[in-house]
Amino acid sequence: MHHPICIGITGASGAIYAVRLLEVLRAAGRDVHLSISPSGRDVIRQELKLNVDLDDFQAANLLLGDGLGDSKLSLLKTSAGISTSDSNVLGSGIGRPGELHYFHCQDFMAPMASGSFLTGGMVICPTSGTTLSAVAAGAAGNLIQRAAEVHLKERRKLILVPRESPLSLAHIDNMRRVTEAGAVVLPAAPGWYHDVRSIRDLVDFVVARICDQLGVEHALTKRWGESPS
Repeated sequence: MHHPICIGITGASGAIYAVRLLEVLRAAGRDVHLSISPSGRDVIRQELKLNVDLDDFQAANLLLGDGLGDSKLSLLKTSAGISTSDSNVLGSGIGRPGELHYFHCQDFMAPMASGSFLTGGMVICPTSGTTLSAVAAGAAGNLIQRAAEVHLKERRKLILVPRESPLSLAHIDNMRRVTEAGAVVLPAAPGWYHDVRSIRDLVDFVVARICDQLGVEHALTKRWGESPS
């Protein structure tokens, strides 16, 4: 049985990476504990034209559907033993879509705020410069930052996905500090060697690298050395 994966969405550009990651983890049968900062909500609205209410969160507002027509998600579901039949979807563990549990960014009583709550890792995607700075300094002003602090102290996987250009010296220094503390800095910088045909292919490249770090199997993109179809 897999432990849940914690996801934090903060106010950097690249909200599409977070939404796609949530779709992929659910399709892979992985439960997610999600928190969104106010700036993250604002970026989601600006970039994706989706309205997310942090006080009355509805998963449907992030387009967390069944991925019908998405061959990559269908393949993930098949690999996880997930079907659309009621008898399977309503089962427990692998064989059902991953469940999404939302927690307000000021809810310090959420499970992810404690080291005693076991997780399969945490991803902050995208990671704003402010969040990066807070994690580097160990100064938790919200649930996302506190959960990141917990993952570092418990020596669990913490993946930070910044999307900023150019980088200031402060950004670079904070990336060094969080790396030394045990985090993985995984910039949202898609490659172009995997037979790119659409923007979705570029998004999936970054999401695939995140899944690799989490140990989540996928077939989102072709790997180096694989022949294009």
